Amino acid sequence: MKPTHDALLVRFRQAFPEAVIQVEDESHLHVGHAGAEGGAGHFRVRVIDARFNELQHIARHRLVYSAVSDWMPDRVHALNIVAMTLKEAGHASTPTGNA
Repeated sequence: MKPTHDALLVRFRQAFPEAVIQVEDESHLHVGHAGAEGGAGHFRVRVIDARFNELQHIARHRLVYSAVSDWMPDRVHALNIVAMTLKEAGHASTPTGNA
């Protein structure tokens, strides 16, 4: 069974407390897909964090995946990740919000 939007957001906020985080459930776009049959969800997550400043894209993705790795593949079938630095996202200072 897939986690809720709020449950995922809590997980990502715990892993990235200073980040701006957006989570979107895209499971409805994958109805009939093999991964959707078991009830696991497809999600898009956007994380903007200064922690990514010195990291290559693959290292950023590994950090994001690690926040929900125990939910994969049974609860989260797919995770579309956008992991950006503050500069890449156009933020001048440390972000303060989550959505």
